[in-house]
Amino acid sequence: MALNKKPWIKDAAFRRCLSVVLITLLGVVLLLFLLQTNTISDLVNQYTNETDDNFELTHRYSQFRRNVTLPKQTDLSILLEKRNQLPPRNLDLFPKLAKNHVTIVLYVHNRPQYLQVVVESLSRVDGIGETLLIVSHDGFFEEMNKIVEDCKDKDDPVKKHCKGSPDQYGNHRSPKIVSLKHHWWWMMNAVWDGLEETCHHSGHILFIEEDHYIFPNAYRNLQILTALKAKKCPRCYAANLAPSDVKSRGEGWESLIAERMGNVGYAFNRTVWRKIHTKAREFCFFDDYNWDITMWATVYPSFGHPVYTLRGPRTSAVHFGKCGLHQGQGERVSCIDKGAVNIKVEEIDKAGNINKKWGVHAYENQAGYQAGFRGWGGWGDTRDRELCLAFANMYYFRGGTSPS
Repeated sequence: MALNKKPWIKDAAFRRCLSVVLITLLGVVLLLFLLQTNTISDLVNQYTNETDDNFELTHRYSQFRRNVTLPKQTDLSILLEKRNQLPPRNLDLFPKLAKNHVTIVLYVHNRPQYLQVVVESLSRVDGIGETLLIVSHDGFFEEMNKIVEDCKDKDDPVKKHCKGSPDQYGNHRSPKIVSLKHHWWWMMNAVWDGLEETCHHSGHILFIEEDHYIFPNAYRNLQILTALKAKKCPRCYAANLAPSDVKSRGEGWESLIAERMGNVGYAFNRTVWRKIHTKAREFCFFDDYNWDITMWATVYPSFGHPVYTLRGPRTSAVHFGKCGLHQGQGERVSCIDKGAVNIKVEEIDKAGNINKKWGVHAYENQAGYQAGFRGWGGWGDTRDRELCLAFANMYYFRGGTSPS
């Protein structure tokens, strides 16, 4: 499947690059499988066995490996690490990125029908050829998870001879579930501090998921919002393409909206990332497997004041997923109605529709997860917390120093 307009795409032809992080924590081998996809032109191609013998490992993760004690990498691990360092595709078509572009990061699981929908929507976005698109892909593989002898549900580690520490509700970790929070945190650290193409990027980066349908005006509206944010809403940390209420299409007012930060199409800059990164311990030790609830309930409140985002009065992105986690992975069990998504895009949503002269309407004391919420659990295992902190440190091990 070819895009109408192709942005820079970090990695090569949707060959799936598996970045295997194998870390020994507390004497137990914990495996996290994170896939960073290459392009989106082919949704079904599998990883190929090309050797790339002449490609040197230069990524800063290699520096991390040299400064901490990790198991020896396998040939496959080395090969795939090299692949994650390949230059972006389409450099011949777009040798230079537009000045002050907003990088787009699409993070996906293993739901190809979802990915096809979001890619097709991106192909219609005005300005998509001006920016860099990064696809970060994680997957859950039962046969690999069996390598780790984890306790399940409310197993007694002594009686079951298994490994693990339970959450606040007495339940042991579920690898399929904890991978969600791990992927998001690993991705944030890799994009902001690891990838050569983005590690010096100081502007905004937009984060979207595989079940976010992006309207044609999304990029143009986002450019306006990020430009207006500092002046129109000094207390806004981010810009959003959609309301925090995922069922809402917006108010339709002639006004900008400041509200609690949503999880559909959100963008922030390096200054905000640095602030988030300093809260790595709060993020990694909060007993909830959801990254967004973790942010709402513990990270944002730790900033000491409300965290707002700026958006337009009409949505520029829609959440279309009908089930969560890693469900809907195959065609027969897809969570898309009849294998398709029917989202009405009105004419007004096909071009930028934000007026720079509008004022800002702020929502105060919105409902939702707040400080004091205990969390839904699922994140009580010491190994998950330690691995989470390791991700926060993996690009900072220079001269023996780290931020956490």
